[in-house]
Amino acid sequence: MKILIVGNMGYVGSVLVRELAARYPSATLHGYDNAYFAHCLTGADFLPERYLAQQFLGDVRDIPAGFFEGYTAVVQLAAISNDPMGDRFAGVTAEVNQHATVSMAKAAAQAGVENFVFASSCSIYGVALGAPRCEADAVAPVTAYACSKIAAEEALAGIEGDMVITSLRFATACGMSERLRLDLVLNDFVACALSQQHITVLSDGSPWRPLIDVSDMARAISWAIQRKPENGGRILNINTGSNERNHQVRDLATAVAQAIPGTTLSINTQAPADSRSYQVDFSLFAKLAPEHQPKMTLLDSIMGVVNGLKGMKFTDAQFRTSRYVRLHALQAHIDEGRLSENLSWQIRNGVTPTASPGSSSVTSMPEMEAKP
Repeated sequence: MKILIVGNMGYVGSVLVRELAARYPSATLHGYDNAYFAHCLTGADFLPERYLAQQFLGDVRDIPAGFFEGYTAVVQLAAISNDPMGDRFAGVTAEVNQHATVSMAKAAAQAGVENFVFASSCSIYGVALGAPRCEADAVAPVTAYACSKIAAEEALAGIEGDMVITSLRFATACGMSERLRLDLVLNDFVACALSQQHITVLSDGSPWRPLIDVSDMARAISWAIQRKPENGGRILNINTGSNERNHQVRDLATAVAQAIPGTTLSINTQAPADSRSYQVDFSLFAKLAPEHQPKMTLLDSIMGVVNGLKGMKFTDAQFRTSRYVRLHALQAHIDEGRLSENLSWQIRNGVTPTASPGSSSVTSMPEMEAKP
């Protein structure tokens, strides 16, 4: 089996390569990434890319023709990956999350790839009051990010052929990674508790969020790359998480405060209602993937981030302006002339500023070819 992970140098991909290397030791793993966040390592003793047979560097909007030949499965993680980035880079969000995803899937199908896995999102349900939403319910995306995800799903459903396509509608990610993000609700609360000994909930705390640990996301992807069409159909859009991990924001903050002694908590009960609140029904995922169900509890996820940040000797009370918030990492690249406003690498004197990540051609990294 030969697997390509597109967007492997991010929060999820850094955990996924480790999961796939352990679960499929005989598989050949390749990565493809433009390295926006390659420098955002958090507590890693070595590059996550060491698990890959080869790392390719390039823009998903410009993947060379024929690149997908020979792959058994393709995992598409590359994305402008949250609402603030989607608001700041709305055009690029559509280009990467939607158009590039569909182009990749069509090329993969033409190349004979057996399974294509797309990292979608439960945020497509938007403001969803009432009962938990299942896959047959109407969607109501309210952000550029969510709109790009559902548009990609709809286009993927129209791709003909034999390739099995699985869109994993992930719950909100959380947990520790070799490239940790602190712009995710639970991770943010943990970072606040450790650096400030205080958590402030800016909303009234009532919105619902389903959560999934990043390690459980990797487990779900490992199922999807080998899913057969008789298990859910050739085209499958599936909520990915667990019913037990639907939480209100105030309960998440309380759980973090209780897990980290000395943490105080304030909730802005006068705040207007959040524009996103949804509970999600994950029964179909439990039925189709019984051996790949989430294992991490809420406390497991909290303590994973706590231990990871403590291992880094994390104390930055201003972390919301740091590179651990992906929007600020991108903005720093732009401010320092490395990225253009459309998030293309800028070439200076014939070379790019960091290891050719912005080359329109694909560059291999031979020094990473040997597996550990």
